[in-house]
Amino acid sequence: MAARTGSNNAAFVANWAARMAWLVFAGYFLYAASHLELTPARFLSGLDHAGKFLARLFPPDFHRWELLAKGMLESLQIAVLASTLGVLIAAPLALFAARNLMPAWATWPARAAMVLCRSFHPVIVAILFVKAVGFGALAGILALTVASVGFLGKLMTEAIEEISLKQVEAVRATGAPFISLVTYAVVPQVFSRFVGFVSYETDANLRNSTMVGIVGAGGIGGTLFAAFQRFDYDFVCAIVLTIIALIVMGEVLTMRIKKAFRV
Repeated sequence: MAARTGSNNAAFVANWAARMAWLVFAGYFLYAASHLELTPARFLSGLDHAGKFLARLFPPDFHRWELLAKGMLESLQIAVLASTLGVLIAAPLALFAARNLMPAWATWPARAAMVLCRSFHPVIVAILFVKAVGFGALAGILALTVASVGFLGKLMTEAIEEISLKQVEAVRATGAPFISLVTYAVVPQVFSRFVGFVSYETDANLRNSTMVGIVGAGGIGGTLFAAFQRFDYDFVCAIVLTIIALIVMGEVLTMRIKKAFRV
């Protein structure tokens, strides 16, 4: 009986390291909350301001639909162009980054470039391009292209590294050039996954294109920011509802594309 009790006690040994870690985390959480002034009074006052703000949003004002349509069309164009350029750059970059196909001297620079593209938020990159090329859609296209290269490059690289090498070896045994090896041994194995990646990134760029406009990189974001500055909240509501509708339409289109390619 004593042996059994000792065995049970041994099975539930207190993990003091884990307890101390949780205690440190709880202490830091309370410190951070107090340092950032996350108090119940501030939260309640925020709810009061939020209620007044929401009351001013409705009913939405669609009378300036020409301005709304122009901004949404520009955001759509930014998303499509950035996604296309991102695919054209990310696909060969991913091929060079795949360690099962390329030597180390080729993979490391390609991976470093993709990491660099993923290092910053698209809004930060958009600010840099606004300073470089000026206000407008070009800055937004360049910023979202950089983001697309980082995201698509990583996913495409992982997909290529997971392919079966039997087909690669079979094509290589025929003496075919490298481009034929990629065309007949690599692309058929990853094409459906690439379609899914591109569909998702296009949808993400559609959302981000409304965000980079806030810093002057074109799209509906600039119109939204200007409406906020004018306290034109009923028009803000119209813009937000239009953005939601566009995102839903993009999601439906993405699902249809995936279904068409059986992704």
